[in-house]
Amino acid sequence: MSNEELEMKLKNEKLINLGKRLMTVRMFMKMLCIAFLISHFSFLISSCARMGQPDGGWYDDDPPRIIGSTPADGATEVTAKKITIQFDEYIKLADASQKVIVSPPQLEMPEIKESGKKIVVELKDSLKPNMTYTIDFSDAISDNNEGNPLGNYTFTFSTGEQIDTFEVAGNVLDASNLEPVKGILVGLYDDLSDSAFKTKPLLRVSRTDGRGRFVIKGVAPGEYRVYALQDADGDYVFNQKSEMIAFSHQTYKPSSKPDIRQDTIWKDTLHIDNIIQVPYTHFYPDDVTLLAFQEVQTNRYLLKQPERTEANRFTLYFSYGNPELPVIKGMNFNEHDAFLLEASQKKDTLTYWLSDTTLVNQDTLRMELSYLMTDSAGVLITQVDTVEVLAKTSYEKRQKERKKAIEEWEKKQEKLKKRGDPYDSIMPPEPLKVKYNVKQQMDPDYVSTFEMPAPLAHCDTSAIHLYTKIDSLWYNTPFEFRQRDASLRLYEFIAEWRPDTEYSLEIDSAAFVDIYGIASTPYKVGVKVHSMDDYATLLMQLSGISDTTVVVELLDKGDKPIKQVRAEGGSAEFFYMAPGIYYVRAFVDKNGNGRWDTGIYDEDLQPEDVYYYPKSIECKAKFDITLPWNLLGTPRIQQKPGAITKQKPDKEQKKLRNRNEERARELGIEYIKKSSMIK
Repeated sequence: MSNEELEMKLKNEKLINLGKRLMTVRMFMKMLCIAFLISHFSFLISSCARMGQPDGGWYDDDPPRIIGSTPADGATEVTAKKITIQFDEYIKLADASQKVIVSPPQLEMPEIKESGKKIVVELKDSLKPNMTYTIDFSDAISDNNEGNPLGNYTFTFSTGEQIDTFEVAGNVLDASNLEPVKGILVGLYDDLSDSAFKTKPLLRVSRTDGRGRFVIKGVAPGEYRVYALQDADGDYVFNQKSEMIAFSHQTYKPSSKPDIRQDTIWKDTLHIDNIIQVPYTHFYPDDVTLLAFQEVQTNRYLLKQPERTEANRFTLYFSYGNPELPVIKGMNFNEHDAFLLEASQKKDTLTYWLSDTTLVNQDTLRMELSYLMTDSAGVLITQVDTVEVLAKTSYEKRQKERKKAIEEWEKKQEKLKKRGDPYDSIMPPEPLKVKYNVKQQMDPDYVSTFEMPAPLAHCDTSAIHLYTKIDSLWYNTPFEFRQRDASLRLYEFIAEWRPDTEYSLEIDSAAFVDIYGIASTPYKVGVKVHSMDDYATLLMQLSGISDTTVVVELLDKGDKPIKQVRAEGGSAEFFYMAPGIYYVRAFVDKNGNGRWDTGIYDEDLQPEDVYYYPKSIECKAKFDITLPWNLLGTPRIQQKPGAITKQKPDKEQKKLRNRNEERARELGIEYIKKSSMIK
């Protein structure tokens, strides 16, 4: 082969090798582009897919499951005081001190805590022989991630050879207003004597929920009395008058029988799939109703040092009143005729008005105070204290404020004088500021009141005038003006207010003068009484009880009394009712004092019975309504209308909708409940 042919062959081989390398690079770049497009397209697809459904597989909608415990739930002849309950996932235990109830009650608080996937309960009291123990967790247990509640759960074991399974259930209501009582202890005694409640701890206990409902579990066969106790000191014994209680002489013998209830199976949140009959054990009694009350606090003591917020008076506050009033002996003043006493209705708040201005101007009043006080044995004894009553604002400061007010008034009068406007040369005294509770649009049965800022030294009723407009002419109208009950500063103005009539109430100056010589200014107000066409009349015809001392109250939407009448001949009638929604309550006034009275345990005295008409009543103008009312026709726990019941049922822990079923429908596949699988 010639040199030229050899050279040409080498050039061709180089070109072929170069072409192969270029082809390899081109193929690599093409493959790289394809890989990039595939990955980018996959990313877009997955992003679009995530917009239609959540990530992470199926949702966790199931509550935690118990997979074991030590000792076993329902175990007998148990001697260990430590209980461990294990779950299939991490759990939360909410508010164990309030929600978890151990029965029989533990005088030394047990230690209850969560730890990962388990709950550990350590009982501190000694275990009682042949006793069934229940640890009622209520709804305190939920899973840690989603908060799915386990539901009401009770762990049971026995130190004897058998488990007691009876239950006693019912409700606790506030005796004064039939409100459900939440969180009060309810317990049993097999000792049926009255003294047990004050000498022995409750035998078995439960705690009421937001509906006032309780269930006492693990009860042995026998006869029991049921009590409620708002235990203040944790000893499960009634020993303080401040503790709310309920008691009854009725005894109960727990029992049970097979029964059937209906359970609804939901296809989804709106549609019922099936209603099935479920057999269960029905425990009795399940309708115990306890009426709880708090006794009157009769222990008497001085709540705090005398207060003198205003220079002209000081006040003593006692925990409980007594007809025998304190005796005051002045140590730096003469107490004779020095005060005017204003006492509250119960005589537990006593206000002493200083009648002498010299004492008003004295910053410190030192006195010896002698009063009745309850000692440690519950007996009233005479207590003598030496106290100093200091004015909140000193006399010097009050004088400076007075001087400043005079200077400002004089500057104002000087400006008026320079302008040639009318002015006063002497600053007029501060007038008596009477609070007139008089309505310009009045109901015929309304009683007006006048409230004085200080006790009166002079009241001139001839300076009070009431005029009635008849055919455009005004005529004098009779009225009655009197001090209300034992009140020192409150007066009532009573007149025959005729419907659809105009009046004019006019009061001359200096009609009222207080003990410091301050006089009232003139007052005038026009009054128009509503027409009868603006009102409704309500007649309640009572039945069901033989007691005739029944007081009936008309209530507003806030459960507050508006009017009160005593039933006569089995009827209670309310006049001049403005259109609106009302409610009605009644109580048996056993002592005839016109107000509801509580009970006393030591005297075996129950609180006065209270009843609610179970429906709201709508009153319309010009309508007369007559309603029959059997006070016992509706069980007490169902009487109070829900609209005015303030204690509402506890909010259930969140129950997540079955998101897995919803997701399965979106994917067009069948969902098998996850609860059938181990998590």
